Amino acid sequence: MSDYDVPAGIDVLRVFCGPDGRHGNALGVVRDGRDHPDEASRQALARRLGFSETVFVDDPERGHLDIYTPSRRLPFAGHPLVGAAWLLDLEVLELSVGEVFARQDGEFTWITARPEWAPPRTLERYGSAAEVEALTGPPPGEGWLYAWAWEDGAAGRVRARAFPRRGDGIEEDEATGAAALLLSAQLNRALNIRQGRGSQILTAPAPDGTVEIGGRVLLAVQG
Repeated sequence: MSDYDVPAGIDVLRVFCGPDGRHGNALGVVRDGRDHPDEASRQALARRLGFSETVFVDDPERGHLDIYTPSRRLPFAGHPLVGAAWLLDLEVLELSVGEVFARQDGEFTWITARPEWAPPRTLERYGSAAEVEALTGPPPGEGWLYAWAWEDGAAGRVRARAFPRRGDGIEEDEATGAAALLLSAQLNRALNIRQGRGSQILTAPAPDGTVEIGGRVLLAVQG
């Protein structure tokens, strides 16, 4: 499955691609959620695909979605929502946590979300971008870690890497919208984040406490 050899009916997107169109976090999209009607079958497929997240579309017109990692169901996740908003061309997505508004702006797709929707993350600041680059794998410890450092503090440019540390085969997450959302809210700043091998995530906090998360999406496989 690492080469996107997926069953029929599943699209694969790359979300938060870099300026050159490379990288981005792979996302499996099951266009017709009725093919996997219960939580057990959805979890089994997400585990089989092995992407950091797989999203099931239960209503393509209303944007009703269901999100899974290889090991658990998620109430909210950033890169599946940015990818689904782009693929389905919707302005509103429906999740159990609430409505997520989306918009297209040139090459970028944006969603608006609340920090309290995101699962907990440890946001650990490193002394330099070089220290983040030098990490050879997940640092010791338990729980989801977002390692970050300023590349240019004045310009809001961040270097980051993400380590789920949950034992489900995802050693490093290439691009993580929920962690970017939490970091932007914590710093109360718009950010331009370079994560993983070269993915790009943009954020913009709003006065009402919400944060916009934006990035490029490309279709890798049409199912």
